[in-house]
This record gives sequence, structure tokens and C-alpha cells, in this order.
Amino acid sequence: MKNQLLKRSVAEAIGTFAIVFFGCGALMVGERFAGSMSGVAVPVIFGLTVAAMIYTFGHVSGAHFNPAVTLAFAIARHFPGKEVAAYWFGQFTGAIVASTLLYFILPPGTHFGETITHVPLVSAFVWEVMVTFFLMLVVMAVATDTRAVGTMAGAAIGITVMIGAFVGGPLTGASMNPARSLGPAIFAHTLGTMGLYFIGPIIGAALAAMLYAWMKSEA
Repeated sequence: MKNQLLKRSVAEAIGTFAIVFFGCGALMVGERFAGSMSGVAVPVIFGLTVAAMIYTFGHVSGAHFNPAVTLAFAIARHFPGKEVAAYWFGQFTGAIVASTLLYFILPPGTHFGETITHVPLVSAFVWEVMVTFFLMLVVMAVATDTRAVGTMAGAAIGITVMIGAFVGGPLTGASMNPARSLGPAIFAHTLGTMGLYFIGPIIGAALAAMLYAWMKSEA
């Protein structure tokens, strides 16, 4: 049992690594090599990477790649609470390792793919709650409801990430994922804002998970 949990946690680490490496990497490449990366490309890269990793590891670990999603699943009783810590360890480790590698293989720059808010704190908090709410709503629908078309899970979730990044990116960075924010923040020295990018996504994901669990219940 412990061996299987380890394998699933490693899958979570690799998937989260890929999201940070390619998504935040795109932001860093765009900043270091002017004109090499359009603003439109970054949300697409995040969304496609999420979709690809879901199709790669969905059958292995459930493809959470997001501490807020893992906790929300546990709250809605779709994931064992005792395994949350192992998944979190994998997710945060994958994000930090990806940011560390990007730091060393790319030329020096000003930004590291960190999530930065450009609106007042309260507005930023609401944005993070809302974009994560809709992300988790889609995740719950395609991952826990047998009436949904399971083969479309990766596409549906990836598209939702893309939409959130397009709309929320200019405002808060559209984190939707505490691990995605933590990795770059270590190198950008923006750990002081992590409360926003931890609490907002966790609340949004938990609300969505509980709402969808109620909606699909027969009681």
C-alpha cells in the first residue's frame, strides 16, 4: 500500500513539475528573450500542459497536480484524508524542483514565473477563489460523476485552466494552484504574498467540491 502511494505521489510530482517547468518556463523565456513568447502563448501552454499530464497520469494518481484540488477531494470524500500529506509533498516538491532547474538553466532575469497581483488584495482574493472554484467544478464533474464523458477530462480541465489564465492572469497571475505559486516565489522572494495564493484557491476548490457533491447526490 505504501509503495503504491509512493508511486502515485511521484506521478503527482512529475505532473506538477511539468506544469511549472513549461508554464513558468514560458514566462521566464518571454522575459529573458524579448519577442520570443507572446502573451497569448502562456495561457495556452499552461492549459495544454495540464491536459497532457492528466492524460499521462490520470489513471495512475488521479492527476490532481494541485494541493487545493487534493484537499477539496478529501473534503468531498473522494480522496483519503490520510493520503493528502503524501500528495502535497509530491506536488510541492515537483514545483520547487522545476523552479530550481529553470533558475539554473536559463540566463539571469528579473522574473521567475511568479504570480503577482495587480489589483487590491481583496479583489485578488476574490479572483483566486472564483477561478479556482470553476476549475474545481469542472474537475469534480469529469472526475467523480459517471454521467460525464471521462475521456474529455484532460481537455475540459486544460481549457478551464486556459480560460482562467487568459482572464485572471493580468490581474493576479491566475494561480489556482498553491504549488504553482510557491516554486517561483522562492526565487522571486515573493513568499510574503503566499497567503493569497494558498487560501484563495483552497477556499474556491473546497466550495466547488462541496457544491458539486451536493448537486449530484440523490438525497
